[in-house]
Amino acid sequence: MSDNQVKFIAADMDGTLLNEHGQLDPEFFDVFSKLEQKGIIFAAASGRQYYSLLDTFDAIKDRMMFVAENGTFVIHKGEELYSNPIDKPSVIAIIKEARKIPNAHIVLCGKRSAYIETQDQKANTEVQNYYHRCELVDDLLNVDDEFIKIALCHFEGTEEHVFPAINQQFGETHKVVVSAKIWLDVMDASASKGAAIKELQKRLGFSYEQTMSFGDYFNDVEMLEQSYHSYAVENAHPGVKQYARFRAPSNKESGVIQVLKQLIDAS
Repeated sequence: MSDNQVKFIAADMDGTLLNEHGQLDPEFFDVFSKLEQKGIIFAAASGRQYYSLLDTFDAIKDRMMFVAENGTFVIHKGEELYSNPIDKPSVIAIIKEARKIPNAHIVLCGKRSAYIETQDQKANTEVQNYYHRCELVDDLLNVDDEFIKIALCHFEGTEEHVFPAINQQFGETHKVVVSAKIWLDVMDASASKGAAIKELQKRLGFSYEQTMSFGDYFNDVEMLEQSYHSYAVENAHPGVKQYARFRAPSNKESGVIQVLKQLIDAS
């Protein structure tokens, strides 16, 4: 196998591998099997919860890699390889600050479950899309778990309504990233999808040149930078495209699948 032949592929989910309806192309499973036959590891690299990703990939969940919660929780074939938790004092401070933002809904992301305290039905429906294991609690500050991320939802846009306040307070000490139009994530300062992939490169013995990734939003930037074969899908945020070496067709056109099929045919 040549030095730059792809050994590891990471694909973001929402806006990238999934179509505009949040669905996986049925052809993906055939593509996955062909990658597997060539010894190529495939990872779903997402801001989504691990348990949500398990449901999406149920048929092959014991054969693939999950870089969940924006790289803070990595599972391969059912075994935890890596995690990057947030210390409890930081969790408390972030929750208290987030509660001051009007119409912001907090999701506290632990290894065992996600936790919410909002009663807002629209917010709860949105949360369920990404966090399939989720508990409603009276007070997030009283939850006992190992926390890996705090996600904030704001239906009028997190870039405008959440990022300024949270970044001002925590931007220098934590990773604060707009992960979608209405989502923002706060993590340990060293956490990212890229940091997780860098750790996997060391542990599993594949190189930057042997890494391929696909993304569309700001939580994908470090992952794209950690991959020689870096692709932004056509529908990516304009500010993200500059970090990718290549373009893939949009998620509406199953762009990731198109590129992977070309890779399979060429190898």
